[in-house]
Amino acid sequence: MTAMDPRSLRNAFGTFLTGVTVVTAHGADGEPLGFTANSFSSVSLDPPLLLVCLAKSSSNYDALTNASGFAVNILAETQKDVSNTFASRVEDRFATVDWKVGPNGAPVISDVAAWFDCSMHNVVDAGDHAILIGEVKAFDTGVANGLGYARGAYFTATQEVSSIQVDSETIISALLERDGKLLFLEDDAGQLRLPSRTASKGTPTKELAALLEEAGIPSSVGFIYSVYEDESANAQHLAFHCSAGEGDSKVGSFLSLTDDVLARVKDSATQTMLTRFAREAQKGNFGIYFGNQESGEVRKIALGE
Repeated sequence: MTAMDPRSLRNAFGTFLTGVTVVTAHGADGEPLGFTANSFSSVSLDPPLLLVCLAKSSSNYDALTNASGFAVNILAETQKDVSNTFASRVEDRFATVDWKVGPNGAPVISDVAAWFDCSMHNVVDAGDHAILIGEVKAFDTGVANGLGYARGAYFTATQEVSSIQVDSETIISALLERDGKLLFLEDDAGQLRLPSRTASKGTPTKELAALLEEAGIPSSVGFIYSVYEDESANAQHLAFHCSAGEGDSKVGSFLSLTDDVLARVKDSATQTMLTRFAREAQKGNFGIYFGNQESGEVRKIALGE
């Protein structure tokens, strides 16, 4: 086998779409340290383990491989500057970010999509890198979407939504979820509907943002959950799965998708969609529906065993 060109190999590895993290710890002198990494993966749920790879050429190599623990901060899509800071040779990387000491002692960066504070489970030698395996001792998840990375460039869920174009009357609906419950609006007869707006041309970003703003709580756009043509209403429907943070909504109520709640949903096509959503949410394996108000197909978008 001929020698591989390192740059070409790195470019090939870079075609894999990943999230962006900042790995943090405290050095032997007690000072915080950290670096940007996309070589992150969950490993196990029982016990809760994750891993991240660290180059042996890193200035933080000795400190991190000898640390009692570390944190993995999954950056939000608005934190490209944080990624760039921790990927550069800045003397004090923590001077420009808001952070605190996590429950297990590692630095935790504010406003990230999620963070995991870990004890060091194992350090595995792996060529020109070391694999740091951490046991999760504490974690938290926000509502922000994670920052994506592929082929040397960032990408975000918001960019994906902004690229969608509609050129006819389209009903935009939000499946605004919090702790397994969805936000519903109720009419005088007790019937339920999802927060919705109508768009006629351009991108649905403005209408979707307005729906989330009306709720008045922290939230973020996730992914398209359903696309279908309502032939009877001569309109297209786009439903987006969104995440909601804490606080009381200014409109409607968050309700569990029980049989009683589903029976009160006014539109039959929406009722069918929500029945599927309730089933898929139990396993976290979602799909996108394409079709019309009566029939179509579901294309899976999540991997699972």
